[in-house]
Formats: sequence, C-alpha cells, structure tokens
Amino acid sequence: MPLYELEKLIAETRLLAARYRETTGQALPVTGEIARFDAARQLGLELLDPREPGVDALGSGDRDGRRYQIKGRMISKEGKAGYRIGQLNTNGDWTHVALVLLDTDFEPYEIYEASREEILNALQDASGKRTRRGAMSVAKFQVIGDLVWSRENGLEESVWNNY
Repeated sequence: MPLYELEKLIAETRLLAARYRETTGQALPVTGEIARFDAARQLGLELLDPREPGVDALGSGDRDGRRYQIKGRMISKEGKAGYRIGQLNTNGDWTHVALVLLDTDFEPYEIYEASREEILNALQDASGKRTRRGAMSVAKFQVIGDLVWSRENGLEESVWNNY
C-alpha cells in the first residue's frame, strides 16, 4: 500500500476513534496500530510486515541496528492516574521499546524510548503479578526512558532522561 494511502487511512482512523470515544466513553482497539505508524514516521523506523514476535520495527540512521517493540497509550484530559502500557513481550528479540503517547484526538504528542536492559531491570526491581508478566505504568516508562520526540520540538537533538 502506498504511504499516502496509509497516511489517509490512519487519519480517518484517528477521527473515528476519537468520535467513538466521545460518544461511548470506550476506546476502539486501534491505539497500537496508530502508535506503530507514528513511531515509524517520527523516528524513521521501518515497520516489519509480517511482524516478528515482540518486534514491530527496525531502526535506521541514528537508530540503525535497533529492533523495536512499539507501544501506544491514549492519555485523556481527565487526568486519570495509573495509566499502564500494554504487556511487553519480554522474550521477543527486541533491543528497544518505543512508547507513543497520544492525546484524545489520537494524535501523538510525545515518544519515549528505553533499552531492553532498562526495561528488564525496571521489571525485575518491581514487585507484583502484573510486573512479572511484563506490564509497566506509563509514569515508570517515562522515568526510565528518554524523551526522543515531542509535538513541540520534533526529534530531540540531545536526549534527556528523568533521573
């Protein structure tokens, strides 16, 4: 499928998902696909199709050699605490995880990146059944990860972290 057609489909999906959420209060299960598209576009990643277990995309340029698992989360304006990202495939052959944060219009506003080592260390240090299964909060990911892209600044020239 040509990139232009895919961009158009994703734009229509964003509108539909936002309208559906406004109308029903429920989310359509499209956040992951939108996040994959946004991470690839903003970070210059090559999406894998078919996907490998735990690997959604390959890095290029400054990210060459990296194998990404991509996660997405829509964060509402209501500010509900305790947002979690989807379960990570800890057995997959990935080297990094990209977390795409979307606003209520399903538009990206920040992308964080963390290495496999950082993720596995954070999961090992935490307790609880969810953590052992590869679940992590958005807040925890933001602490251990690096902000690599934002809507205001685009690609971050000098990566900073929160610790």
